[in-house]
Amino acid sequence: MKVKIAKNAGFCFGVKRAMNMAWNELEQRDSGVYALGPLIHNKQAVSKYEEKGLKTVDNLNEIPSNESVIIRSHGVGESVYTKSESKEITIIDTTCPFVKKIHNLAKDYSDKGYKIIVIGDKNHPEVIGINGWCKEDAIIIKTLNEIDDIDFDLNKKYCVVSQTTINPELYNSIVDKLSKILDDVIYKNTICSATKERQQSARELSNEVDCMIVIGGKHSSNTQKLVDICKDIVPTFAIETKDELNKEDLGKYNVIGVTAGASTPDWIISQVIDFIQSI
Repeated sequence: MKVKIAKNAGFCFGVKRAMNMAWNELEQRDSGVYALGPLIHNKQAVSKYEEKGLKTVDNLNEIPSNESVIIRSHGVGESVYTKSESKEITIIDTTCPFVKKIHNLAKDYSDKGYKIIVIGDKNHPEVIGINGWCKEDAIIIKTLNEIDDIDFDLNKKYCVVSQTTINPELYNSIVDKLSKILDDVIYKNTICSATKERQQSARELSNEVDCMIVIGGKHSSNTQKLVDICKDIVPTFAIETKDELNKEDLGKYNVIGVTAGASTPDWIISQVIDFIQSI
């Protein structure tokens, strides 16, 4: 049995940076440190950090004054910074620089009177954070069909940004449709280049193998997009760890491809590869 690994798999730049910053903070603190929401969408990695002293909370009210809080790579809205300052909570900001760029765009254009449109999932923490930089007043579009239900004010100016992990084909189709409706609009393609490369390498590898294994958190947006891409081409197994794999299921394939979401640690990928090679 042969194993092929996608060129772009595992931690992206933003996640790797955030995880390193968080670990360094934990190394320096005997009492641990708080994180506002799960550090990344990978419960195995988060558990390892919690064993080290990371305390995950859902809101700032759970953090005492004069403590510190890690802002995860997905980023948060402007109000979190304001509230942290008022509670004298020190922020350790691991927001991905690519996401921070979208925050700046949303705030800048919102302050100039533009209505912000975000192409993405309204329930994803990254999109919630972006909306928090434009008075939580953005129009959020996840699918092409949703556009039909939106009553656009054609007297307004619009600025379109996107969730960093959105599928480029979906982004382009939504932009094409918006272009036929809106006259005064600026488009800012804020899809992360690493996301594009990861999706493209998964697509290419899917055409070279008998099946694909996609490793990543069940709640990870970018991982689920990889699953969708791969399963359209070849039989695909979506897993979080090697424990979800079955030797009988994989035994009938000669060449197996492996890719992983941006929040998947190298050690989990290595365990999966070792398991496949043991068959």
